[in-house]
Amino acid sequence: MAVGVMYLAMLLAAGTPALAAPPLVITAEHSPPASMKVDGQVVGREGEKIREMLARAGYAYSIDVLPWKRAFTMAQRDPYTCVYSTSRTPERELQFKWVGPTDEAEWVLMGRANRKYNVHTLDDARTLRIGTYNGDARDEFLRARGFDVDGASDNAANPKKLLLDRIDLWAVGMRNNDRSALALNFDVGQIVPVLTFHHVKVYLACNPSVPDAMVERMNAALDSMRKDGTFSRLDKKYEQWQAHK
Repeated sequence: MAVGVMYLAMLLAAGTPALAAPPLVITAEHSPPASMKVDGQVVGREGEKIREMLARAGYAYSIDVLPWKRAFTMAQRDPYTCVYSTSRTPERELQFKWVGPTDEAEWVLMGRANRKYNVHTLDDARTLRIGTYNGDARDEFLRARGFDVDGASDNAANPKKLLLDRIDLWAVGMRNNDRSALALNFDVGQIVPVLTFHHVKVYLACNPSVPDAMVERMNAALDSMRKDGTFSRLDKKYEQWQAHK
């Protein structure tokens, strides 16, 4: 018995992944082409990066696509749970342990193509009603700065609200001005970028219960993926991805 306990302690001290921690629970939102389910499997530019990183780090995990607020809340609340792609903001810094960045994004105010906007800086939008969705980093950012924000429970409702004049602008996150994901919800020609107002890096955000050693190992795996071209390969793989209704 004593020998077995001692052997287990040695394995734990050595950081053996299978014994050091339970499987990680990875959550994400449906956000093509970054993350989506195809034939029951989570794929996408970010989804594949996360899966490859976990394979290299040697950690068991489960992964699922959920509504954003649920995915984000699980990572805040549940041990050994992480969520991607999460904007790393000062408001969130101490809530999580951070693995990444896995990508970068621009925050953009979108407006109707048939309306003229006199918006050249973010402050110019203070008199306008901005659509966001609850729990999103853009929602938090704009509310904290006193903007007139109309949060929706489902981001897919915002383009419809914009076209119906229920909001003046819609705050979205886009990668390199890639609007392919937005085409899931409306005719792209009806809604156009008005102002890019912020630039962020996105991460796998992990519950503080995840040990520092695991976070370091996952970050090292991501570093190896950057160096050997895996990041570039996956980015290129999804460059021409087109959303289909």
